[in-house]
Amino acid sequence: MAGLADGLRDVVGGRTAKPLAEHLQVETVGDLLQHYPRRYESRGELTDLADLVPGEQATIVAEVKSCRTVPGRGGRRGGRVEATVTDGRETLTLTFFNQVWRARDLRPGRRGLFSGKVGDYRGRLQLVNPGCHFADDADDREAAEIFAKELIPVYPATSAVDSPRIAKAVKVALQMLDPLPDPLPAEIVGNRTLLPFDAALRAIHSPEDLAEVGRARRRLAYDEALVLQVILAQRRHETAVLSAIPRPGTADGLLGEFDADLPFQLTDGQLEVGKRIAEDMADGHPMHRLLQGDVGSGKTLVALRAMLQVVDSGGQAVLLAPTEVLAQQHYSNVRELLGPLAESGLLGGSAHATRVALLTGSMTAAQRRGALLEIASGEAGIVVGTHALLQDQVQYADLGLIVVDEQHRFGVEQRSLLLDRVPGQRPHLLVMTATPIPRTVAMTVFGDLDVSTLRERPTGASQVVSHVVAELTQPRHMDRTWQRVSEEVAAGRQVFVVCPRISEGDSAEGELLEEAAEAPATHAVLSLVDELVAGPLAEVRVAAMHGRLPAEEKDRLMARFAVGPTAEDGLDVMVSTTVIEVGVDVPAAAMMVIMDADRFGVSQLHQLRGRVGRAGQQALCLLVTKADPESPAFERLQRIAGTNDGFELAQLDLEQRREGDVLGAVQSGRRSSLRLLSVLRDVDLIQDAREDAAHIVATDPELAEYPLLAAAADELQQSSDYLEKA
Repeated sequence: MAGLADGLRDVVGGRTAKPLAEHLQVETVGDLLQHYPRRYESRGELTDLADLVPGEQATIVAEVKSCRTVPGRGGRRGGRVEATVTDGRETLTLTFFNQVWRARDLRPGRRGLFSGKVGDYRGRLQLVNPGCHFADDADDREAAEIFAKELIPVYPATSAVDSPRIAKAVKVALQMLDPLPDPLPAEIVGNRTLLPFDAALRAIHSPEDLAEVGRARRRLAYDEALVLQVILAQRRHETAVLSAIPRPGTADGLLGEFDADLPFQLTDGQLEVGKRIAEDMADGHPMHRLLQGDVGSGKTLVALRAMLQVVDSGGQAVLLAPTEVLAQQHYSNVRELLGPLAESGLLGGSAHATRVALLTGSMTAAQRRGALLEIASGEAGIVVGTHALLQDQVQYADLGLIVVDEQHRFGVEQRSLLLDRVPGQRPHLLVMTATPIPRTVAMTVFGDLDVSTLRERPTGASQVVSHVVAELTQPRHMDRTWQRVSEEVAAGRQVFVVCPRISEGDSAEGELLEEAAEAPATHAVLSLVDELVAGPLAEVRVAAMHGRLPAEEKDRLMARFAVGPTAEDGLDVMVSTTVIEVGVDVPAAAMMVIMDADRFGVSQLHQLRGRVGRAGQQALCLLVTKADPESPAFERLQRIAGTNDGFELAQLDLEQRREGDVLGAVQSGRRSSLRLLSVLRDVDLIQDAREDAAHIVATDPELAEYPLLAAAADELQQSSDYLEKA
């Protein structure tokens, strides 16, 4: 007998175990039995030879009449076996390619059951590589009916390890498998009407019917959801028992003066989320909150108000940005929004004023020393920076709040370098994302965070008008595209042009959708710049931006672009890769042209077009594609162009992308522990698992009473890195 942790070699033999390990990373009995079927095939109705119909699945009972082996051409390996079978009235040809060993079984006079798709070759009906079952009772009608109705599991396979070989190994493993204990508490199995674990694992590989497949899948997917939710519940519990210095603010401090001076009214959503954040930070336990909002929803303003509350309470707030360009931009925006409130100790500074410090890797030694001194002394109540803020030499006077912008760009280990600065006392944490997250993804990936969502856009915020341009079938529209770019520049506005690649022959910069082998080549920044400067944009100031440029050069170009088109050293058109996707704020940018738009993901396209129209003016985004107007890719672009609702587009993104892309890659080449759970399909199941996990962890946070559940949680944390996104 065998257990799930046993190696495969002792169960199925070395000749089978070796290719499973090499090609599918299947090394243990558990790995094999969790390599679930992708689908199931039916052998087809038991059919007389006279009633066979080409194209249909069928099972027949017949006797082998003759058999011959045809060698491969030129003496090559492989060859084929051809057998003629009969039911006493009609005959049928069976053809087996690369299965010469079949000749041993297909002896004349032997009866068997044969199943497959009926084909027609040169006017003769045949079965190609059919399933075979030889038994003494093959002529028994009842036994044949059972064989015909049996479901055949089809497994994810490779050319080296095909599905039948996997199925054979699974059958052997199930025969040798010890009865398995159930990792779930009996009350959960009963309350959720779940199959026992052992029964579910066996049924998904050898089901009686599709209804049993559904019951088995539901149980095994629930296990995956529960293990994940237990990990997240443990994280919530760990955060809840930590202590934090309450930061309630004051009634007449920085925040009050800032609110009183705002030249516009906060949205209801900003007020509601701000109130919740304020309550969290006034508590003696650390806040751990995710703030998500569509492009232009005002997340940064909400975060700034939270930072001012912390400063009013005597603490410091850190704003961590993923790039120097974005950090510099945040620093400038915060200072501009605060005005005199950011000029403590300076002539004209407010009585409640603080200082805003910037710390990045490219600062001079003198600039760095000055910033470090302001941070260590507490003179700077607000600190903005990049990864440079994580270094040990950065000392904080009283770190009370960490705000992480575009949080998916930072690993949990990086954030912990700040969170763990004061043993036993944790600062509050607010992480922000401008990529809207469907509810199921939020529950699955960010379940250890309290989630706040900004859905409203501030009054006066512009909507970007988007259109799809078919580059190959509508060349005149492309001419009009570059003409429109010139018109925008002439009107004093700026334009982004985005390409997937830097130069001809390069791979795409950033994560793009897979490209078919026959698809036309995608545009590249450097070659397109040359074409535009030599052609339709000859009178326009054009620059190229991409990831291979030194950081100083990128900063210099973005600074020239950001100052606006009226500046003597300004730029009109920026041709770039996706390095401008996140956070770049150029008020005069009112148009974006995205080349090969079908090669970008839904959320990425939405993020990119969010870079234009940020000053409230009407903005235009043209999605240029070589895709056929009748293709799904073109239809997807039409759907994107038809809405500015990021949450609607996030749902579309989830529907169209592989969930592995949504949840993240696995580390060290190991297989993902989420094999059956679907964040799109299993909303109710995930919610049930979340409730059960919360109850389990509340009563037994260390899972002492649930050793099998604890072991599964440990394995998941070791094998997957999408958990680290939280």
